[in-house]
Amino acid sequence: MLRRIITLTAIFLVVLPSTVFAQGRSFIRDTEIEDTLRLYATPIFKAAELDPNGVSVYIVSDNSLNAFVAGGQKLFINTGLLLKAETPEQVIGVMAHETGHITGGHLSRIHDQLRNASAISILSTIAGVAAGVAAGRSDVGTAAILGGQNIATRNFLAYSRTQESSADQAGVKYLTEAGISSRGVLEFMKTLEGQELLSTASQDPYMRSHPLTTERVEFLQNYVANSPLKDTKVSPELYERHARMRAKLYAFTNQLRNTLRTYPESDTSIAARYARAIAYYQNSELDPALEIIESLIAEEPANPFFEELKGQVLLEFGRANDAIAPLEKSTELANGAPLIRLLLAHAMIETGKDEYLEPAKKNLLGVLSRERGNASAWRFRAIVENRLGNEGEASLSQAEYSLLTGDRQAASYHAVQADRKLEKGTAAWLRSQDILQATNPDGIPGKDKDEPQ
Repeated sequence: MLRRIITLTAIFLVVLPSTVFAQGRSFIRDTEIEDTLRLYATPIFKAAELDPNGVSVYIVSDNSLNAFVAGGQKLFINTGLLLKAETPEQVIGVMAHETGHITGGHLSRIHDQLRNASAISILSTIAGVAAGVAAGRSDVGTAAILGGQNIATRNFLAYSRTQESSADQAGVKYLTEAGISSRGVLEFMKTLEGQELLSTASQDPYMRSHPLTTERVEFLQNYVANSPLKDTKVSPELYERHARMRAKLYAFTNQLRNTLRTYPESDTSIAARYARAIAYYQNSELDPALEIIESLIAEEPANPFFEELKGQVLLEFGRANDAIAPLEKSTELANGAPLIRLLLAHAMIETGKDEYLEPAKKNLLGVLSRERGNASAWRFRAIVENRLGNEGEASLSQAEYSLLTGDRQAASYHAVQADRKLEKGTAAWLRSQDILQATNPDGIPGKDKDEPQ
C-alpha cells in the first residue's frame, strides 16, 4: 500500500536525504506502483544501455505535472503526472525523454552553465530584488533584473532548449529500439501546449523546466507519422496495471465522495472496485472496504496487492492478529517484497505476542538485506531487539534509525550505548564505531585517544 514512512499508516511519507534532492520533497513508497513503473522503465533503460538496477525511480507526492532527473541516475515522477497520464505510453514517453537527459549528461552541463553565469548577472538579480522591496513596487525590481540578466537568460534558455531537443531525439530512439510507439510522448506534449498561454505561476513545473517549442512538437509529429510503430500499443497487462495505479493514487489522495464520483458503483472494473475499497478504508468504513477486497481476492487469488490491502486494513483497524495471514500470503506472492515484509513485521509486533518476535526479526532482517536505508525497518528492529533482551542490537538499530532520519545527536548517543553493550570486534560493534566516527568526526565521546576506535 501507499506508505509514508514517518507514521506507518496507509500512506507513508519518505523524506529522502538532502544528498538525493536538495530542495527536500515528500515521496511515496508503494510496491505495486514501483513495480509498474519499473516495468515501464526497464525496456527504455536497456535501450539506453543503462543498468536498470542502477537507475532509481522515485514517486514524488505532488499534484503538479512534472518529472525530472537529479542527483545522478535518479528519475523523479510526480503523482500528478501519473494521474494525468491516460495511457502507459504517455508515462513511458516521459521516462524515455528523461532518460535522454541522463545519457546526455545534461545535469552536469547545466551546473557548468550556471557556474559560467556572469557576476554582473547575479548581482543584478540581487540588486533588482532589493530595489523592488525598497520601492514597494515589483516593476522596479523586475526592470533591474531584466536589465542585467537579459543576455544571460537568453543564453541559458537557448541552452535548455537545445538540451530538450537532444533529449527528445534520444527518447524516441530508445522508444523505437524498445519497440514502443512515440505517440505517448507526443500526446503528453500536446497536453502541455494547452498551458502555453497561462501565466508562469499557473503553469505546471514541467512546462517551465522543459520549454516547449514549435520545433520540438513538429519533430515529434513527423517522427510519429513516419514510424512503423505509430499505432503500436504496449500489452493489455500494462494498460490494466496503469488503470489500477491511477485508481489507487486517486483513492488515496481524494475524499470518499470524489472517488465515488470518479469510480461510481456502476463501474464494475477491477480498477474501480480497487479505488472504492481504498476510499471506504480511508473513510474508516471497514465493512464495505473488506467486502470489496474479498471479492477482488476471489477474482485474483494470486494477486499479492489485494492481500496486502486486506492486511493493511485489518492492521489499521486494530486487528493485528487477523492481518498476519493475508500479509504472509502477500509476502510469499510478492517474492518477499521489502515494503510488504515490513508491514508483516509491524503486524507481528502489534500483536504483543512474544511468539512473533523472532519471525518479526527475520522479516525485518529480510527488509534490511534489500533496503538497508529503510529507516522504519531499523525502528521496528530496535523494538524487537529490545523485547528480545538484545540491548546492544537494540541500541545499534536505534542509532541506525536516528542517523537515517537526520538526528545525529541521538545517533551518537545510541551508538555509544551499542559500543558499551556489544561484543568488541563483532560486525555489529564495528558498525557502531562507524556511526560514532560519522557523528563525531573530532573524536568518539567517552574514549581515550589511545583507545582503539
